[in-house]
Amino acid sequence: MGSLETEKTTIGWAARDPSGVLSPYTYTLRNTGPEDVLVKVTYCGICHTDLHQIKNDLGMSHYPMVPGHEVVGEVVEVGSDVSKVRVGDCVGVGVIVGCCRSCRPCESDIEQYCSKKIWSYNDVYTDGKPTQGGFAESMIVDQKFVLKIPDGMAPEQAAPLLCAGVTVYSPLSHFGLKKSGLRGGILGLGGVGHMGVKIAKAMGHHVTVISSSDRKREEAIDHLGADDYLVSSDSTRMQEAADSLDYIIDTVPVFHPLEPYLSLLKLDGKLILMGVINTPLQFVTPMVMLGRKTITGSFIGSMKETEEMLEFCKEKGLTSMIEMVKMDYVNTAFERLEKNDVRYRFVVDVAGSKLDE
Repeated sequence: MGSLETEKTTIGWAARDPSGVLSPYTYTLRNTGPEDVLVKVTYCGICHTDLHQIKNDLGMSHYPMVPGHEVVGEVVEVGSDVSKVRVGDCVGVGVIVGCCRSCRPCESDIEQYCSKKIWSYNDVYTDGKPTQGGFAESMIVDQKFVLKIPDGMAPEQAAPLLCAGVTVYSPLSHFGLKKSGLRGGILGLGGVGHMGVKIAKAMGHHVTVISSSDRKREEAIDHLGADDYLVSSDSTRMQEAADSLDYIIDTVPVFHPLEPYLSLLKLDGKLILMGVINTPLQFVTPMVMLGRKTITGSFIGSMKETEEMLEFCKEKGLTSMIEMVKMDYVNTAFERLEKNDVRYRFVVDVAGSKLDE
């Protein structure tokens, strides 16, 4: 079984200040308990939220910070009460690693909405130690927040599903949008957006990608299988598409007007916000009132939804489109991500990197 009683140190790559530059950092892992799992990290995806956090865009970053919340690794040790996974299992760890377990969201198995949730990094665990993420050799995680990666699914492909994949799957499931025949829009074709196209198509939806320029049209239609492509500045095409969509998944992580996209929704259509934006968005109320439209949001997904999503992706043969990098390239990867220069998700080969240099 292995014991987790001894104090363990690990090495990761951490940001020290809002410059966001990462460099090697050695630290001690948190105190452990009988339900804890020691995971040797093999791969970790790079999410736009990581960029916000390392640069303190949201004004709540604490340093040193080891980012990374799309973590895949191998179980190397387990606590005495661990029954969910075994040593040798390939597992994933997502955005949160703790919750209170007694509030309404926790008792309803939607622990991602717990007000006392503990983030995978840039947070403090119950023992007072800071949490650190997946850009590191290893992590200690409560078994509740560890997921088995389905057999046959490539671990590097699974990493982005733990955030980007479930972020799309959860609202489609919750709002009753999994049935076939719906018409959906995906606003923004980045890490989350490209998984939105793939998952919605696998559910049998007619999918329109909405973007600010024409440059991703070929990728959207030919590579990802989208049915239509709208450039938001093309007023004629936007007007032609008015009242045509059942939902729009808005993945854009920077300020943008909502009104052009609200006009695309049918009666009772839903605009589902996904992007983390630190400035207020605006719209005029008749755009919502006159079509009984909904502006709503959704945050990642529960552990149950993540398990469902992984099985769905395995069943449908869905993978994320990734660019693999080593840790010594991670700062360049963040610079490219800020310029939207990635198709569509960077994944760091953590196990294949030299972390101490």
